[in-house]
Amino acid sequence: MPPRYTRLVDSLPATVPFVGPETMERDRGAPFDARLGANENVFGPSPKALEAMRAADAEIWKYGDSTSHDLRHALAAHHGVAATNIVVGEGIDGLLGYLVRLVVEPGDTVVTSAGAYPTFNYHVAGYGGVLTSLPFRDDREDLPALIARATETGAKLVYLANPDNPMGTCWSGAEIAAALDGLGHGCLLVLDEAYAEFAPDGCAVGLPVEDERLIRMRTFSKAYGMAGARVGYAIGAEPLIRSFEKIRNHFGMNRSAQAAALAALADQAYLADVVAQVIGSRAEIARIAGACGLPVIPSATNFVTVDCGGNGDLARAMVGTLGARGIFVRMPFVAPQDRCIRVSCGTAADMAALEAAFAGALAEARDKVGATV
Repeated sequence: MPPRYTRLVDSLPATVPFVGPETMERDRGAPFDARLGANENVFGPSPKALEAMRAADAEIWKYGDSTSHDLRHALAAHHGVAATNIVVGEGIDGLLGYLVRLVVEPGDTVVTSAGAYPTFNYHVAGYGGVLTSLPFRDDREDLPALIARATETGAKLVYLANPDNPMGTCWSGAEIAAALDGLGHGCLLVLDEAYAEFAPDGCAVGLPVEDERLIRMRTFSKAYGMAGARVGYAIGAEPLIRSFEKIRNHFGMNRSAQAAALAALADQAYLADVVAQVIGSRAEIARIAGACGLPVIPSATNFVTVDCGGNGDLARAMVGTLGARGIFVRMPFVAPQDRCIRVSCGTAADMAALEAAFAGALAEARDKVGATV
């Protein structure tokens, strides 16, 4: 007899939010020449972080600190808050899952943007929440509409990524703070700040950390170059952060990853250098696309969204033709943003490989779809 699944789990499709590049490489029978689709930081972590990880590996027989004490206190000092305002978890993905488990019961409404980060939706569905999705407006998540819909529906959570994935656009911190004045009683804004270190000045929300309308999610996967280590953290009001202790996996954090994150946080000079390289790479992607007549959307992240125009057919073809040439990129999956492809920033070698493939891939894609744009 099979396991007796819950009625909720039995009703769900078997979904994977993202198909990983390794799966794609196995399917194509060859590795990619440039891995520019997963928004990873190809410049890698601080050498000090790697050194700390190697040193910690010798004691990997020990469980990691279940409270992430040293990392939480260092993060608290970095952000000017108390350690009781920080929870560390297995990337933003893991923390989103814990948060949804904390507040969403079957039938509860959750508001997000159509085409926004799908892993959040995956968690909401897994706990029986009812997703209400609103379209982007002018290639940004429609913050006023999200807040209004959350208030109208009595939603428990409203999700906003700032800067946004997949478009790379952002709202100012002042705009977000002002919008919260319209948020309904008991609703929580989940502010995904995975790309915050790449954002321009003014994007940070200046509200007090004890403001119970807001929880901010941060990660070491992007600017700090540690996507494989799975280290994320949330900043919020102390009662909310304390509630994570009821349900989180207390030994879920890798011991060596904690040590590496602590060292990476301390090496802000290396972080600044990575951000500078990302800015340079954004300009290169814009130049390569522009030389072929394709505009880009100004980016506040470590990727650039290239506007292929049309109804999405050309963008879909471009993902395929670039992939066939060894260049892994992705694209938004909801119209009208699916007219674009999304290219992660990379090294000089990555940019050279992209440039060598781009014009030919575009010509082939246009032939496939009969596009004139």
